[in-house]
Amino acid sequence: MSQPTPGPPPARRTVLRGSLAASAAALTVGGAFTSPAFALSGRPSAAWGVQTGDVTAHSGLVWVRSDRPARMIVETSSSESFRRVRRHHGPLLGPGTDFTGTTALRDLPAGEQIHYRVTLADPDDPRRTGEPVVGTFRTAPARRRDGVRFLWSGDIAGQGWGINPDIGGFRAYEEMRRLDPDFFLCSGDTIYADGVIQPSVTLPDGRVWRNVTTPEKAKVAETLDEYRGNFRYNLLDHNVRAFNSQVPSIVQWDDHEVRNNWYPGQILDDVRYTEKDVDVLAARASRAFAEYFPVSTLQARAGEARSEGRMHRVVRYGPLLDVFVLDMRTYRDANSPGRQADDTVGILGAEQLEWLKRELSRSRAVWKVLAADMPLGLVVTDGATDFEAVAQGDPGAPLGRELQIAELLRFIKHRRITGTLWLTADVHYTSAQHYAPERAAFQDFAPFWEFVSGPLAAGGFPANRLDATFGPERVFVRAPERANLSPMESPQYFGEVDIDGDSGELTVRLRAEGGTVLFSQVLQPGRVGQ
Repeated sequence: MSQPTPGPPPARRTVLRGSLAASAAALTVGGAFTSPAFALSGRPSAAWGVQTGDVTAHSGLVWVRSDRPARMIVETSSSESFRRVRRHHGPLLGPGTDFTGTTALRDLPAGEQIHYRVTLADPDDPRRTGEPVVGTFRTAPARRRDGVRFLWSGDIAGQGWGINPDIGGFRAYEEMRRLDPDFFLCSGDTIYADGVIQPSVTLPDGRVWRNVTTPEKAKVAETLDEYRGNFRYNLLDHNVRAFNSQVPSIVQWDDHEVRNNWYPGQILDDVRYTEKDVDVLAARASRAFAEYFPVSTLQARAGEARSEGRMHRVVRYGPLLDVFVLDMRTYRDANSPGRQADDTVGILGAEQLEWLKRELSRSRAVWKVLAADMPLGLVVTDGATDFEAVAQGDPGAPLGRELQIAELLRFIKHRRITGTLWLTADVHYTSAQHYAPERAAFQDFAPFWEFVSGPLAAGGFPANRLDATFGPERVFVRAPERANLSPMESPQYFGEVDIDGDSGELTVRLRAEGGTVLFSQVLQPGRVGQ
């Protein structure tokens, strides 16, 4: 049942006011975007804002983009007045990384509000600096009793629904910012590189949806610069920039960062693409992703053809929580009918599966969030005969990619790994599924929950059917009845996870834009699976 959302909790961090950089651009009457021009003073500008990522108890990453070559300098302080500061020297920003850069912060105090400001300096004259851009974040707690609260969602600027100034842009970001979470888990589809943004779209009821447009969003992304332009597009929204300056993120990718339903080795027959080799496109997209998000294991270097590192990682957020960020895209096998009786590659790849088992076994956190970019038991199709996610609609024993998930679930049960739950987005509605062996064809696993929330700024879609192999029961769902409802016709969705420091209880709330809690579920700590 839905219920009114209580008022925002007392602020744990000072709300930034008047501290954001100047607007990234001016819009023409038609909604077209003009890139930030060089300042008359000739000093570097950081008009795209700042963001932080992969924050732990004692570390974090700070990101910025300049409008020209510049040296990145970050100062941190425990006070908003910056009475005492620590200086962190960052990289030289240049065209090799599209003038973006990330600076690592280390030896931070645990469980404290950190204020930071980013200054861009002329590399030839360090005295010539731009206007500082400020932000804040909270480090993970060292003590269990402090508790943890975070939000998650995904699917941003999809299906042609971009930044609409008539409705205030990506409004859900402002709503999330006001909830003041410790961090935000972005569950993939951070952009829609294959999604064109038109200046306007007429809705079925005759209303007109109006988009901010850019040249890079006028066609599908193929070149490195086009992928970069897709990531820049979301940063044009003032809600996104304000959110980024206050809430750190843990970010993963899914398919639309490259192209719908892509897999390694795929050769496209899509007439919109001149580059048909998806591996080439994925390398460009991966490099742009690493340039535009602060990810601890995926750092881009100037002039490199592809980024180093990997997307999957563990972000340890104090004694209560470890976030296992999965990559269900890079290592998967080809989309198929999914009926093979032997599948060692699956959706994670053999190496990532072993990594995940090892890290789960090592985790001492009370809760272990498996951040998946695709759902487990929801049937997601790719064309008439192939399947895009794990489930393939056959309710019997595991086949295809289900074999790998069965192996993982069996491992969690037999190793008695407690406090696991799955969070995802991808399907553009919100729901809660409980998986139990007594309802399943495969029964060698402990019960667990999977929660879905999204989109954050994209089209809404009807609910997918369930595959009974792992015994899912749909406990709650809220989804539109027809496909691709605009954000003017259907609310956007995000989820909230609140871990109580005293009891260890974890509460999941599925939220709708507009301040409504649609569903909540309390989970108890210390149980195998859940």
